[in-house]
Amino acid sequence: MKIKKIPMRTCVITKEKLEKKDLLRIVRTPDGNIIVDITGKANGRGAYLKKDIEVIEKASKSKILNNILNVEVPLEIYEEAKKYCK
Repeated sequence: MKIKKIPMRTCVITKEKLEKKDLLRIVRTPDGNIIVDITGKANGRGAYLKKDIEVIEKASKSKILNNILNVEVPLEIYEEAKKYCK
């Protein structure tokens, strides 16, 4: 029986390689909107953050997602992302 591969992604803040289910994906859609992608399948440019309130707050302060997604990320996105943290 073949073992199923577990998708691994890197958090842009901590640089940890984690399973995809342990990360949140923030996406800039092709029409320029910013969304929190729960499914991990939305079209567009994405960045992964660890599901941890401290990591999301650090991302908000450092504005790293602005650089990665090449757009101003509103504070509401960070607040929405905190709802999905453990």
